[in-house]
Amino acid sequence: MDSVTQAFIAHRNLLFTVAYEMLGSAADAEDVLQETWLRWAGVDVDTVRDQRAYLVRITTRQALSHLRTLGRRKESYVGPWLPEPLLTAPDVAEDVELADSVSMAMLLVLETLAPTERAVFVLREVFDLGYDEIAEAVDKSPAAVRQIAHRARAHVAARRPRGAASAAETRRTVEAFQRAVETGDLQRLLDILAPDVVLLTDGGGVVRAALAPVVGADQVAHVLGRIAAALSLRPTQVNGDPALIVRLDGEIDTVIAMRIDDGLVTGLYAVRNPEKLSRLERETTLRR
Repeated sequence: MDSVTQAFIAHRNLLFTVAYEMLGSAADAEDVLQETWLRWAGVDVDTVRDQRAYLVRITTRQALSHLRTLGRRKESYVGPWLPEPLLTAPDVAEDVELADSVSMAMLLVLETLAPTERAVFVLREVFDLGYDEIAEAVDKSPAAVRQIAHRARAHVAARRPRGAASAAETRRTVEAFQRAVETGDLQRLLDILAPDVVLLTDGGGVVRAALAPVVGADQVAHVLGRIAAALSLRPTQVNGDPALIVRLDGEIDTVIAMRIDDGLVTGLYAVRNPEKLSRLERETTLRR
């Protein structure tokens, strides 16, 4: 294997994570990696001082281009748009900062940033790149990048989800939630749903889903109570968060990622769009 290929493979998981955090779409992140490879293959690596930084720079520029295209697609999207869920290994959940950065809740917060703000925030706060490196990636001066980072950090802090629950508390809540849904026990559901819980469902206009957020414990419990008993529910980890994979006749029908705070479910992210469920049969490796 030549040195160009070796370097790309060595950093591939990192580059995928950068692209995914910027786009919220694994399919688009893979496209970005293909484009990154094509550009990297034409580089004289002997002239590259820091291969990791160079590859991240190429990936960021390609992701920014995709981000603008993806934004136009979202404008015509039917119902709430949710990030493409990834089946993640337990080590992602153990890395608190990585798990927070790829969680459904955080990716939705990042959706509220302008493209360049999102790139700067991800590269600085998640991957700890220096301002000079980020400046080269986004074609801004280091001083401008510092201002953008400050603005993006304040924006995210104002919308950041509350602190996550402990592993033991999370496990108990997920088990109780699963039992309540499987049995259709509305009272048990109400006991573990936060009063201001929000349920977002993404069907993409392809399958049935709520076209607006469902807000409040009563409303959410009513929706969840209609899940057919014939469905099979399996607990798993999606984007570093606890989740349930829902199967119908052996096929994945829905994945429900959960946000748990203080022992209560505060956010539910149900992805039903079949185009977004393809990566739930195998784990995706994410790296910082």
